[in-house]
Amino acid sequence: MPDDVKPAGHTVATVDDLESLYGELSFRAANKTLTALDKHCKDFIALSPFLVMGTKGDVSPKGDPAGFVKVLDDNTIAIPDRKGNNRLDGYRNILEDPTVALIFLVPGVNETLRVNGRGEISTDPALLASLEEKGHVPATALVVHVEEAFLHCAKALIRSELWNADAQVERSALPSAGRMLADHIGQSENGERQDAEYQKGVRETLY
Repeated sequence: MPDDVKPAGHTVATVDDLESLYGELSFRAANKTLTALDKHCKDFIALSPFLVMGTKGDVSPKGDPAGFVKVLDDNTIAIPDRKGNNRLDGYRNILEDPTVALIFLVPGVNETLRVNGRGEISTDPALLASLEEKGHVPATALVVHVEEAFLHCAKALIRSELWNADAQVERSALPSAGRMLADHIGQSENGERQDAEYQKGVRETLY
């Protein structure tokens, strides 16, 4: 990066400095935050097959058939934890700091739903049984106690053209996942084997 475009000396350090760079907050934006899930939030969650979960120091995707997140009441939802790589980054973070932030997406809808709250990891048998999918019961579920919920405007998804089929990138633009992982872990010479193992895992351990 050229020296003349490095950010040194041009960082925002205070809230006043930050707010001075932007326009006035609209009444709608200032007052849209709910403290419980209303009908529209519940409908949005029911239609969502994908969310992004943020915890302290980590962001991870969660996906399943639409409606996989169970609304338990106006202030409580449950997210099944499906099989993964067992790193458990998000769960480890929640055990240290239960703050959780979620963004729900619905294919074809440019608005998103943001939900913030506090999470706890549940092993309740009845709850887990209610989250069964394709004959598989999750080992745990993340129960989120909702503190805030609000719709996020469509501008980001419109700008990104996320749902525009013509904007999709050819898969060949990047190496296979197995090849990239082999390079990441310093086993480039085993790229084909890593790719085969990765694809096998995707096929056989979704649930």
